Amino acid sequence: MRWISANGLVLADLVPAELRAEWTARGWCPGRDLYTLFQEHVRAHPGRAAVIDDRGELDYAGLDAAVRRTAAALAGSGRGPADVVAVLLPNGREAVIAELAAAAVGAVSLPVPDARPLPEITALLRRSRASALITAAEKAAEIKRLRAGLPHLREVWAFGPPAPGARSLDHPDPPDPADRTPARPDPEAPARILVSSGSEGEPAMVAYTHNAMAGGRGNYLAALHTGPEPMRNLVLVSLASSFGSCGVPVTLARHGGTLVVLPRFDPAAALRAVQRHRPTHLIGVPTMLRRIAELPDEADTSALRTVVASGAPLHREVRDACVRRFGRPVVNVYGSTDGVNCHTGRDPDAWEPGVAGHPAPDVAEVSIRDPGGRPVPAGETGEIWALGPMTPMCHVDAPGLDADRRAPGGWVRTGDLGRLDAEGRLRVVDRLRRVVIRGGVNLSPAEVERELGAHPALAEAHCLPVPDPDLGERMCACVVVRPGTPPPAPADLLAFLREERGLDVRKLPEYVAVLPELPLGPTGKACTATLARAAAEAAAGERARSAGTAPPAPAER
Repeated sequence: MRWISANGLVLADLVPAELRAEWTARGWCPGRDLYTLFQEHVRAHPGRAAVIDDRGELDYAGLDAAVRRTAAALAGSGRGPADVVAVLLPNGREAVIAELAAAAVGAVSLPVPDARPLPEITALLRRSRASALITAAEKAAEIKRLRAGLPHLREVWAFGPPAPGARSLDHPDPPDPADRTPARPDPEAPARILVSSGSEGEPAMVAYTHNAMAGGRGNYLAALHTGPEPMRNLVLVSLASSFGSCGVPVTLARHGGTLVVLPRFDPAAALRAVQRHRPTHLIGVPTMLRRIAELPDEADTSALRTVVASGAPLHREVRDACVRRFGRPVVNVYGSTDGVNCHTGRDPDAWEPGVAGHPAPDVAEVSIRDPGGRPVPAGETGEIWALGPMTPMCHVDAPGLDADRRAPGGWVRTGDLGRLDAEGRLRVVDRLRRVVIRGGVNLSPAEVERELGAHPALAEAHCLPVPDPDLGERMCACVVVRPGTPPPAPADLLAFLREERGLDVRKLPEYVAVLPELPLGPTGKACTATLARAAAEAAAGERARSAGTAPPAPAER
């Protein structure tokens, strides 16, 4: 499959067509597009709750009516199967409507987490060559000022009355009938573009087919559901994130369940939602789950069947806190935007740190390879490769990433080290690509190092993660000052990164350690073990000072 947008974006499927066909023949992929799947549930149970948000409950019939109106507006402006439609909205029914409407006209949806800074948003719109954007009225005004740098963006839409810089989806001009015949794209055509957290600096975009979303990702979520009732998922993460893609394409389009969302994560609000809306699954990153589990508030959580953790390493204290609070199994999911998934749903009680569970062939086969790409025997450590129904087509506008992260036959090279034990369980040992996962958000140490290198007082910089009981990891910058130069204050370094280098505030290091030199290992590279000890000392010193038990030190923050 080779797809070309009206604006010239080319997406080529790196998985052989015969493999895709085999997965559908086996029943691992539905062989239907996302909106067709959604309509099947509308016909089967129109009165079932589809979306529950801060405005209340919307059933399948009501949701489909809203989707058809929005799709009619998009189609009336010429949007269709050759377009990328971006969605920039907080969690809620409008984000759901927008994504399903893009599917209804056969377009490829590009959901973007609305917390992204404006420069990243515009870069994603430009690189994807999106021809339409559905967003909030206030965001539309910001985008309007940047339209000159977005030559492919033809319309900006918003729900509600007409707003500066945006056309109204509720009052399209001219109006278009809402009973248009929906598009029926090829199930192996691109359906959704997932946006990474930016672990390598600039966020990556990865294109998924209808079958990969509904089949591979749908199968993994189905394996976590037990019981006769429909799944009812409280998804705490952004629906526009990779992990959040278990919401619209999977919970609604594939499985016909109920999706419960909050506009912003708040632990107390999440706990109230568990009691009020009685979800079967609570889905979030470990930091979110820990903060909910540690609330002193009483709540009825008896409807929960499973707590699902992903997006960051699961630490034992978080898992144990969730088990104590909810009295339900905690399933750890190992996955990535690039296209790998494995979870501990088969036996969650057997989980221990590093165990990612048994790979499922209807999701993704896992193979452990040596540096030459050859499989290694069970028990030996190598790079984790993955291939299966959830494998994406390719990266978007990034041939270099495909060259680095994809192998012949469509295999995904995860950049993680792992091994398969004698029982076939995957154990994740380490990450080959350096990344700091702070509260479920991937941060690039290399990006921060590059910006620190521009500081006139610094000779060297190396950033690395420090374990943190709250956010999982925080970033520490170990820096070396140029000879004869006084060390800059940590606060001044952060101001330099933020104000002069334009670094997103989420990417700023939490701690700074000033060292006389960077320690080197046998290969001549920086010795991460020694640096990790220095970073841990910097973090401990900062925590002690924050608690008032240690004097301030200029070398640490």
